[in-house]
Amino acid sequence: MDHSIAIGVWAEQLVTFILDHFQPTLDVLAAIVDGFGGGIDAALLGMPAWLLGGAIALAALWRVGIGFALFTLGSLGLIYGMGLWDPTASTLGLVLSSTLLSLLAGIPLGIWMARNRIAEHLGKTMLDFMQTMPAFVYLIPAVMFFGLGRVPGIIATVIFAMPPAVRLTMLGIQQVPAELVEAGRAFGCHPHQLLFKVQLPNALPSIMAGVNQTMMMALSMIVVASMIGAGGLGNVVLQGIQRLDIGLGFESGLSVVLLAIVLDRITQSFGAAKAPARHPFAFLNRLRPALPAR
Repeated sequence: MDHSIAIGVWAEQLVTFILDHFQPTLDVLAAIVDGFGGGIDAALLGMPAWLLGGAIALAALWRVGIGFALFTLGSLGLIYGMGLWDPTASTLGLVLSSTLLSLLAGIPLGIWMARNRIAEHLGKTMLDFMQTMPAFVYLIPAVMFFGLGRVPGIIATVIFAMPPAVRLTMLGIQQVPAELVEAGRAFGCHPHQLLFKVQLPNALPSIMAGVNQTMMMALSMIVVASMIGAGGLGNVVLQGIQRLDIGLGFESGLSVVLLAIVLDRITQSFGAAKAPARHPFAFLNRLRPALPAR
């Protein structure tokens, strides 16, 4: 007697039901995601390499310092010299669009879970499921619902990268000292005033850490999503694997690593507690001669 549980058949029936009854909704969602992601991608590819690279280097100078700004310039110059600038700009666009969509959904969900016990318990179970599911599994329903291309890649990346934003937003709000919350209530704050004037400002370091982790996970998933035509450096990595081209694979992999380091250090700086933003030219103060003592 066959005692197998046909979970796969049920999953297939669910996908078929969604395709039969919600195709117009899926088409609208695909159009929104494609317009959003395509707009960011077109804007980055339309910028001259020196302008986009200079903007990233200035952000590194402002947030981290002169040393890392020089490293950023060197890294971007190396990527340009290897002829991988356009795939890198496309990858940056995919990462930015996926991260922004993850934050638009993840931060409100984290706030809701922090303020509602039932939502917290249900949400944690769903987040555990999302974080432990192998990344390649997300590609199957994404392709079935949205076909091949940028849209399924972005949507699969959003599902994969969103959990850190949700968890760290929830954790940051829950760890706000109870004394601050009680003081806000004592001064007559309404719930939304308490959230925006007390809880979110104090939870900002944790939220920014979630932004950093979400962006790093998005970058790692974008490479996997190249298997369904997401584009960017992932396609170049995939070409290197298919052709057994060691040089192409190394160059594209190195470009991914350098881009990840730059994005990681810049976004990390926003989550540093009690770290004021650096003035872009603060290093010039060190070059001024010391004034003689009177």
